[in-house]
Amino acid sequence: MKIKLALLEQLQGIDRGIDEQLAAQNEHHAAITKLEENLAALQQTLTERLDEMAALRQEKAALEAALHTEQENIRRSETNMKEIRTNKEFQAVGREITAARKQVTEIEDQLLQLVTKIDDLQASVDGLLNERTDCETSTTQDIATMQQAINDLQKAIDDATAGRENITKSLGNSLVRRYTQLREQRRGQALAEARDGSCFGCNMQLPPQMYNMLFRGEEIYFCPHCQRILILKQEQPS
Repeated sequence: MKIKLALLEQLQGIDRGIDEQLAAQNEHHAAITKLEENLAALQQTLTERLDEMAALRQEKAALEAALHTEQENIRRSETNMKEIRTNKEFQAVGREITAARKQVTEIEDQLLQLVTKIDDLQASVDGLLNERTDCETSTTQDIATMQQAINDLQKAIDDATAGRENITKSLGNSLVRRYTQLREQRRGQALAEARDGSCFGCNMQLPPQMYNMLFRGEEIYFCPHCQRILILKQEQPS
């Protein structure tokens, strides 16, 4: 029975190691996801800026077309003035030219403001493009490093699992099932040290008779309080 207890202790050590390696893998996976999300967010921001830039350029093109139209109207009206014979017609065309020139001034002001916006936005886009390039490079490198760590951890898990299978074959199905149930119920700790008359799994005092029986190592004993398998961790008193 002492051999089985020793094997159980080895098994718990292996399982704890596997749990830690799985947790480390999960951390790496989470970190990879975060890196990918950050890159995607940066790309989304860049896309939004480029869409905004496209909209501003369309607005600029529309204003330039409107400016061209008003300037053509002014030139046409000035040409027509040369052929006007009445003062009334001359005044009407003059008012049209004045209104058109006012419209030209307003459009030019709008264009100036728009060009400033476009220049500022272009600077933002250029910065984002550089940031994306740097982010893509660092993300690719970091993911490759983390993926290698995940692969190394998986190899360690596979090796530990192989060793675990060898141990479980020696323990028997019934004891392994009980051990597995206890691990699930007790947050991964199926075994607990028995020391100085107490269970170190739940810190409760053990019945004296049970504690004395542990020294014999003839049976597997379970803590009456937390049900963990007890492993004696002190020398039998002389």
